[in-house]
Amino acid sequence: MKQQTINHITLAVLIIIFICLNYSCTNKEKEPLPNILWLTSEDNSPFLGCYGDAFATTPNLDKLASEGFLYTHAYANAPVCAPARNTIITGVYANSGGNQQMRSFYKKSNEIRFSPQFLREAGYYCTNNSKEDYNIDRSQTTDIWSESSKSAHYKNRRSGQPFFAVFNCNISHESCIHKFIPTEKLRHDPNKVTLPPYHPDTPEMRHDWAQYYDKVEDMDTWVGKKLKELDDAGLTDNTIVFYYADHGGVLPRSKRFVYESGTHVPFIIRIPKKFKHLFPGKKPGSKIDRLISFVDLAPTLLSIAGVPIPEYMQGNAFLGEQKTVDPEYAYMFRGRMDERYDMCRSVRDHQFRYIRNYMPYRKYSQHVNYQWRAPSMQSWEDAYLSGTCNEIQSIFWNKKPLEELYDTENDPWEVNNLAKDPNYKEVLDRMRKANKDWVTKIYDTGFIPEAERNILAGDISFYDYMRSPSVSISAIMNAADLASLGEKENISQLLDFLKSENSVVRYWGATGLLILKDSAKPTIPDLKVAVNDSSRDVAVVAAEALYYLGEKELGINGLLNVLKHPDPYARTHALNALDYTEEQSQKITTAIIEMIERFAEDESRNRYDLRVVDWLFEKYNIDKSELKLDIPI
Repeated sequence: MKQQTINHITLAVLIIIFICLNYSCTNKEKEPLPNILWLTSEDNSPFLGCYGDAFATTPNLDKLASEGFLYTHAYANAPVCAPARNTIITGVYANSGGNQQMRSFYKKSNEIRFSPQFLREAGYYCTNNSKEDYNIDRSQTTDIWSESSKSAHYKNRRSGQPFFAVFNCNISHESCIHKFIPTEKLRHDPNKVTLPPYHPDTPEMRHDWAQYYDKVEDMDTWVGKKLKELDDAGLTDNTIVFYYADHGGVLPRSKRFVYESGTHVPFIIRIPKKFKHLFPGKKPGSKIDRLISFVDLAPTLLSIAGVPIPEYMQGNAFLGEQKTVDPEYAYMFRGRMDERYDMCRSVRDHQFRYIRNYMPYRKYSQHVNYQWRAPSMQSWEDAYLSGTCNEIQSIFWNKKPLEELYDTENDPWEVNNLAKDPNYKEVLDRMRKANKDWVTKIYDTGFIPEAERNILAGDISFYDYMRSPSVSISAIMNAADLASLGEKENISQLLDFLKSENSVVRYWGATGLLILKDSAKPTIPDLKVAVNDSSRDVAVVAAEALYYLGEKELGINGLLNVLKHPDPYARTHALNALDYTEEQSQKITTAIIEMIERFAEDESRNRYDLRVVDWLFEKYNIDKSELKLDIPI
């Protein structure tokens, strides 16, 4: 009887515990979701007072930092807007999804969804005001937001509905320094600008820097208005506020480049006390040194909202119940920048930055039409051509090394390349391996040249294609690694690559021979075969290699032949190579005009071949007044 009584008591206690736990869980589920407000600016590095910039005038953001948490090591994974925004909204590196080329409109894998779609399913009202620019086939971007327009606003939601609202400010965009503002109207004195060591001291450079600081101040005023609007609506205590820039910028050698100046961004989060369980530091006003990057934003949003993070997302949540341990590295990438092809990958830890240049035969200073609209950019080129730049200021106008390594914490402008310093060999080896591991893990689509990738993938997304059985990721990565080394003793293996059945491996074989230049002379017969390769990307690289090996006519003819190809990216690749030969003749002019006429009916937005043509005709003073050059912006 006594035992039976004990059993009854035990059962009663268990029932009570179960009821309490169930009640606790139910109450937890009923806890209101936080509102989330994103305020984003364009093209600005951390030129803010709260980041220690004494020249900056940013009282609103300084105040926000004092009320929130300032991230000291926040990075854009791409140093330009569209690929960066693609990474933000998908939680997948754009170079993994196949959307890293600036700009492009390729398909997104159906496996990948946009973060606002998850939040909408969780009950959020999601608005975007108003820039999208996701670098994706636009037929796939129509159902992301509850509303995306210049009038989109959290005020339009149902009563009591949590919101996720994005407001984008373009005041600090690169274009803000294209239109000259008289010096007497500037609020920041050009004479007081502290120039980076790589910039020559020209009046235009100083003026653009000062004008840009004015625009950053104007952007700060915009932030203040948005925060006041939130406060006036009585929503401050229920809303987590994020502020960040979409990448670094915007003076020359920042935007578009995987340096600190192009990827390090200001990043501030203010979290109301009622959500203090989300605090990343002990108290507001703290600085957080965790490495974060844009690929982390989508999983972090889901973690805050209590939504399970899907396995395909490649970032690390840095807030919420699904927060991960601090990562060791942040990763960045550079692909085609408008009409100019390049391929760089970068790894950042808390102290060092590693850069791998897979196209070291190209200069840093490839002529991007839009970039050259800035007076400062033009003045830097003029200073270099006139011989007034010092050694550091001249580096930008030369070809890139294979690898770069910077002690960024002690060399913030990243001008002292330590890659060949034996004292840093251990660091170099470690970060080189980190880069190789990363590009392999994410199935980096950039290792397949763009025009060839379009043919190989066909109608499926590049993300899905790279994961198909037909792709040997290890063979491609190994070929790219060896080819980009530029070592003469690898010629035999490069020739094997050039004869591979795999067109991508052949491309890297030809690339390795191009990098070797004169050392590749014994391979001229093989390159003469490759110039007629079925892959236009292989043919372009082989033709350029032949040109530099003295077979100039054969090389030029090979490049002009590709101008007949229907893929505008193949033509853009050929025109890039043609530009760097510095050749100008009536035959070349005629071939370009025939190309324009042949594809005159192509009105797509991927006509970057026309941007190169526009530059070539300007460069050689060729009359283009009667040509139809409907150039995409």
